[in-house]
Amino acid sequence: MSEVISDKKNLDIRAAYLSGEDLKLAASLLYQAYHDDPVFLEIFSNENNDYEQRLRAAIREELSAFWHAKQPMVGLYLGEAMVGVACLNSPDESVSSERFWHWRLKMMLGAGYFSTKQMIEKEKTVLAAVPMKKFHMLSFIAIHPLHQHHGFGHYLMAAVNTILEEHSASEGVAVYATTKKYQQFFKEVDYELVKELSIGNVTGSLMIHYRSKS
Repeated sequence: MSEVISDKKNLDIRAAYLSGEDLKLAASLLYQAYHDDPVFLEIFSNENNDYEQRLRAAIREELSAFWHAKQPMVGLYLGEAMVGVACLNSPDESVSSERFWHWRLKMMLGAGYFSTKQMIEKEKTVLAAVPMKKFHMLSFIAIHPLHQHHGFGHYLMAAVNTILEEHSASEGVAVYATTKKYQQFFKEVDYELVKELSIGNVTGSLMIHYRSKS
């Protein structure tokens, strides 16, 4: 997937699948976006001095898992600069919340056994609550801090919709939003609230964009 969009300011914006060379930059964007996420703060014990190290390790291994499982990861580029990234789980039966064994081992080494177990339980809880059989799960999304509030998030979600349309078996895209600003953003891009979902001490919104409304 590759598309070029020109906005009213004549800026060239391109959406494309990530290459292996893009993973480090994508990890950096995601780290900034999820540093204060309530779920990760709880899972990786923000009171510990190694919180940031655990979070970095988790994001790195998550991206590695996405890459090796050939899951859709799309970058948003302003010229040659990456300004956004989104990572999805496809509805293929071969991909599950358990991941594959070497991902779990590497995650345990980097993030710790307890944090890894909590990550897997979090995914199971969210996936079990989705009222669809075949669907994409938007696991990560980020816009560079310097480019937020300028409409780039909407361009990125348009790319997510393109991925949905390319996969005819998928009924829609689900996302678990844990903050009010993300909940409002997803509402603006046609995601419906399905239910409030508690994971540990954190309550978030399970939201879905259905194919019929694409």
